[in-house]
Amino acid sequence: MELRIAYNKKQKYLSTGIFLLPKEWDDRNRCIINRTDAAILNKTLDKLVNEVRQVIYDMIDEGRIDIFAVPARMQAKKRRTITFLEFCQERATIRKYGLSLLRQKAWDRIVNFLSDYGKFGSFGDVNEPHIMELDRYLIKKKMMPSSRWNNYHRFLNSFIIDAQKEGLMLYNPYDRIRIERGDDSEAINKYLTSEELQLLRNAVLTDVKQDRARDLFVFSCYTCLSYVDLQAFDMKNVKERDGAKIYEGHRGKTSVEFTIPLLQPALDIIEKYGGKLPVYSNQRYNQHLHDVVEAVGITKPITTHWARHTGATILLNAGVPMDVIARIGGWKDTKVLRHIYAKMHPETVVAAVTEIEDKLK
Repeated sequence: MELRIAYNKKQKYLSTGIFLLPKEWDDRNRCIINRTDAAILNKTLDKLVNEVRQVIYDMIDEGRIDIFAVPARMQAKKRRTITFLEFCQERATIRKYGLSLLRQKAWDRIVNFLSDYGKFGSFGDVNEPHIMELDRYLIKKKMMPSSRWNNYHRFLNSFIIDAQKEGLMLYNPYDRIRIERGDDSEAINKYLTSEELQLLRNAVLTDVKQDRARDLFVFSCYTCLSYVDLQAFDMKNVKERDGAKIYEGHRGKTSVEFTIPLLQPALDIIEKYGGKLPVYSNQRYNQHLHDVVEAVGITKPITTHWARHTGATILLNAGVPMDVIARIGGWKDTKVLRHIYAKMHPETVVAAVTEIEDKLK
């Protein structure tokens, strides 16, 4: 037995969960008959009809009737006691399933952030003014547009979309406001030049922690290893082929395979630490890097991830093909590599064209 909802030449059928024989339904009086449990079933039907009517009345008050949203809205009424933060925690648990540990932590971080931020307690709090206030808060922290969107707004938007699907929210505030998303190219200048890298390599650092942080950064520059993969470096995965030492593995973030020929600067650092590289938390590592560049005289605000950008840029300008760089760094394709990580220097362009010009003479 189904309940039919009709509006504006559209129809929606809802299952009642009741199964009847034709002789058990009185079409004139619209009720169940000829059953011992008829009274109970009729009360169940009346309750269901009243619930549907109440949802439609709510829609009329809101000025927008969507009969296809009725089931979700009915379900949402049963969950009214849940807060937005509790809903986010539920959805984060589901969305984390099957993801790498690093991506799972990203969902945990946003839930913790929303909890600490404290402006999105109920579903009613998730509105345009509060989202704009969040954006201004992130701007004050000097975050670039792409960072604000990718690390905060994107996750919040996902939770809102999920809440809409379950009928817990009527609309998505992000559809009514413009939040600048920036461009991935904002990250393109996060690299050291060859001269700056040499300055960093040759600097004499008396502070042990700074010296180790510098070595880790330089090692990542010559291997294109990310912070997570640097922490997981294991000499057991270093093989020798045709006289060269090769480090092989899979990226912790994406599981993409990488093959890294170990250049001499990287080998020197491995030898310095007996094959076991120092380990720092990401926060502590970045703090030490800040002290290192200040001591060396480099004015760029480098972080751990700058090493990966620097490595890709150096390889590109040394003439290494994009496909090879992608294999070294474990990038899925050259599109992301070309757009975000590796920047071709003007000198490289001039040298290439000059070489062609010489051949044409």
